Amino acid sequence: MRAPPEDRSPADRRSFGVVNLDKPPGPSAHEVTGWVRDLADADRAAHAGTLDPKVTGCLPILLGDATRLAPVFLEGHKEYVAVLVLHGPAPSDVEGVLSQFEGPIYQKPPKKSAVARRLRIRTVHELAALEIEDRRVLLRIRCESGTYIRKLCHHLGLALGTGGHMGDLRRAGTTPFDDTTLVSLHDLTDALAFADDGDTDALSRTVQPAERALTHLPRVTIAESAAREVAEGAPVYAPGVLSAENPDDDTDDDTSIDSADEPLVACYTPDGTAVCLGRLVDDPDMESGTVVDLERVLV
Repeated sequence: MRAPPEDRSPADRRSFGVVNLDKPPGPSAHEVTGWVRDLADADRAAHAGTLDPKVTGCLPILLGDATRLAPVFLEGHKEYVAVLVLHGPAPSDVEGVLSQFEGPIYQKPPKKSAVARRLRIRTVHELAALEIEDRRVLLRIRCESGTYIRKLCHHLGLALGTGGHMGDLRRAGTTPFDDTTLVSLHDLTDALAFADDGDTDALSRTVQPAERALTHLPRVTIAESAAREVAEGAPVYAPGVLSAENPDDDTDDDTSIDSADEPLVACYTPDGTAVCLGRLVDDPDMESGTVVDLERVLV
């Protein structure tokens, strides 16, 4: 088992950590991830959600064994600040048109996309105009993972009757990270150099324990003995469950997780060390049956 998150050494953070990187314009997300991997001397790295070369902002990068956590970023939402460039003067009803795009919308991936070009539904949770100046509209967009902002801007231009395209784009957040804790490549380079010289304070701020990427998921705490069984491939059985909680639930009920939709959950030992990701079993036997089926073992 790993040490508790707050007690991990610099080497442990490099092998099971996450960096909330502020991606610069120019390189691709893949290139930046390779640079972070090499800077941290990690054996592998993975990024959470592709950003085009010109796009900046929140790009969480998982280091070492933390790459197994990549599926968690499909469970949350993304937040962007974008410039919609209209092909004519902005009409008076911009806010009204934007409100019509909140909720489920149809999108087909662009030709250069790596996924199949099939019509699909994505949810826009919030779409607001922060500022309107001549032919430019500054947008805040909060949406489901996998939403194509360039496509959204094109369709907004058509709906506004002027035509339009996406200008600048910055990702302000990807659940559970936002732009309040972003780390630049310069910050990371300095922190790693300081750590090599024995000063680990900066590293503790820039490379966080991988558990930070799980804070938005329902949480199941299991006994140490159950964690050892999980490490050998066993599911989580009811006798090993100590408590369960949903971060979006305000109740004090320790068994408040709803298994109706078989959500992705994270299992921990009592000291806060992540053990596995899994899916809640529908209507589990809480006396002796399986409560969580494994998807990714983390220890």
